[in-house]
Amino acid sequence: MNPPDLPPAIAWADPARKAAFAVWLAGVAAAHRLVLASLRPASSDASFRRYLRADLEGGGSVIVMDAPPPQEDVRPFIHVAGLIARAGLHAPRVLEADPAHGFLLLDDLGDTLYLAALQRAQAEGDGARADALMRDAIAALITWQGNVPGDALPPYDDALLRRELALFPEWCVQRECGAAWTSAENATWTDACDRLVVSALAQPKVAVHRDWMPRNLMVATPNPGILDFQDAVHGPIVYDVASLLRDAFISWDEEQEIDWAVRYWEVARKAGLPLARDFGEFWRALEWMGLQRHLKVLGIFSRLKHRDGKPAYSADLPRFFAYAHKVAARYSELRPLSRLLEPLMGAERMDVYR
Repeated sequence: MNPPDLPPAIAWADPARKAAFAVWLAGVAAAHRLVLASLRPASSDASFRRYLRADLEGGGSVIVMDAPPPQEDVRPFIHVAGLIARAGLHAPRVLEADPAHGFLLLDDLGDTLYLAALQRAQAEGDGARADALMRDAIAALITWQGNVPGDALPPYDDALLRRELALFPEWCVQRECGAAWTSAENATWTDACDRLVVSALAQPKVAVHRDWMPRNLMVATPNPGILDFQDAVHGPIVYDVASLLRDAFISWDEEQEIDWAVRYWEVARKAGLPLARDFGEFWRALEWMGLQRHLKVLGIFSRLKHRDGKPAYSADLPRFFAYAHKVAARYSELRPLSRLLEPLMGAERMDVYR
């Protein structure tokens, strides 16, 4: 079988990879009745992965993941997809796989991201719609935590937590902000990291998606569809709910955050998940876990700009500085960290996002 001609809309930096893809696609197309001429970009993300969409003869469509090795490894995606299916949750099935080349054929969950639906609801003042979507996301998260086996995933351990935190001084402080900390400021940072890691490791452990946020959930039937789960780990139970409530691309007032957090806490406890009996204790752990995540993301978004040539993500740095500063300033043990963040935020940002 001769490999098909690929649509010109699909760009390839590596001719050898393009040729390997064409050969793989020829077999996939025959087995699944793909309309090759319909192949087109679907989306990309902050990694080296990209996604293509192709129509099927007779209706419907599928997604092709292009994840070039060695930058990406599709085997964790395949593994976690199987865990999700066995847990009874809705995620793309892996229909065909070529792990050596990083090509996957997946179910298409549509093109309506939770993020777009929530932004629309927020803009239109449709609180009922936003609440319904978030309740579905919370219910699915509780099912995830109760039914995806955490011990089948890599550990979210001390070393990984600290590697993530180390992204902040390297990429955000030094590269994005052009700042150099004194020895005293470095000591403040080290103390804050120690406290955040101790808090995270003290939490009960479950399967952690690591990006359970509106950009990785789809409005689907059943709702939600779950995406971008290949980095799942076994770690703190509060991590994913913090990701959901304090997102990279959409913010809510704290009263609304607490309302959804209370719902999660009540329903999850009834489902038997090992959460603190006192909501205040749970909320504190969630905030501290969220702070660790936000510092990590400040580093990642800065790295995307300075290393990977993806500057658009830096537009959301103020949102994460605001999240981080608010939490650090709220707790006496972390207040020195809040003062460390303030020069990086700048007076103008602090006035807008405080």
